[in-house]
Amino acid sequence: MLTRENIQSGFIQKMIAEGDSSLRLLSDEERDASLTSMLMDVAPEDDVWVFAYGSLLWNPAFHFAEKRIATVHGWHRRFCLWVKLGRGSPENPGLMLGLQRGGSCRGLVYRIARPKTRTELDIVWRREMVAGAYRPRWVAARTPEGAVRAIAFAINDGHDRYAGGLTDEETAAAIATAKGRIGPCCDYLYNTVAHLEELGIHDRRLHWTRERVDVLRAAAR
Repeated sequence: MLTRENIQSGFIQKMIAEGDSSLRLLSDEERDASLTSMLMDVAPEDDVWVFAYGSLLWNPAFHFAEKRIATVHGWHRRFCLWVKLGRGSPENPGLMLGLQRGGSCRGLVYRIARPKTRTELDIVWRREMVAGAYRPRWVAARTPEGAVRAIAFAINDGHDRYAGGLTDEETAAAIATAKGRIGPCCDYLYNTVAHLEELGIHDRRLHWTRERVDVLRAAAR
């Protein structure tokens, strides 16, 4: 599992550099410029919210002051990013979640207190903005306590690892068989669904995928 410490140490970048030389990584300068650009739209006294829809639900690895259940409209969660390391291999890539246009997505928003914004978001950027496969953007997140503006990581559909157009069956087959240095791809799916259930959130497509992955894994055994 990714931890705060190994994210800060550059573990993700080192792992990819050693095992997937075909993937261009963002430089420290590019990553820092991306974060700086997002924060230019934040008032000096304001806290910052981050929207979680995948592994940030169950392993945020950054410090936050508050979390709330939230819904973002205009985007939906989907397995749409190929990964050849971490939870996959060059021979058998796994899949990770991204936000795609259309529909809606329920998850969590985390509030990062303004004095800690730069430090904590640097951890988020080191984790999510490794190779430009995601595009950070501001979204409107509705919560029981009111709407907030949050940073969300949408898929970059121009990236060469974008897995657009996969059928649900193809998605389940990839998740059922892929594994990498961090662990099996199916664990990512299982953890996400389990934590959504703890929050009382039912994602129909993810539940179908979990059931289908169970069938495929049982058949393989």
